[in-house]
Amino acid sequence: MRTKGTAAELEVRRRIAARLFMEDVTLADIARCVDASVSSVRRWKKAWKTGGAAALAAKPHPGPRAKLSEDQREHLCDLLVEGARAAGYDNDLWTCRRVTALIERHFGVSYHFNHVGRLLHRLGFSPQKPLRRACERDEEAIERWRRKDWPRIKKRDAAAKLASCFSMKPASFCSR
Repeated sequence: MRTKGTAAELEVRRRIAARLFMEDVTLADIARCVDASVSSVRRWKKAWKTGGAAALAAKPHPGPRAKLSEDQREHLCDLLVEGARAAGYDNDLWTCRRVTALIERHFGVSYHFNHVGRLLHRLGFSPQKPLRRACERDEEAIERWRRKDWPRIKKRDAAAKLASCFSMKPASFCSR
């Protein structure tokens, strides 16, 4: 099981152990001091003797090699900016499945559509919800209604409110 902590925190533990190596502290005492196993401390001491303090530095874990090169990722961004219609789809809505098909078609690289979302995020894209508006929407008619009809309806509604004939207050309510 991997020790908990960031790479920097684990490196600090190894550097503390290196200082204690110079003071001839026993491996068991060092292990107790830095909360590590004796076998780990023994491995650190061996690395420290052969490579010095630099051998105890944290090493980056790069992960798997990228499937798309930097140029291909830039070209993908250009294709996405052109829009889904330019790629042959009926509307301008990009989905992860569509982007997966686009990558496969243009670059011959296969991605799982769930991973494409992470790739798009790294490229600077974010999920967007399309506005749902009717094709027949008339902005001028809507604005005219807001300016003329709505104030008239609002005034009439306020005048229509009548005083209540009941004088019931919550304190006088009895449920017996």
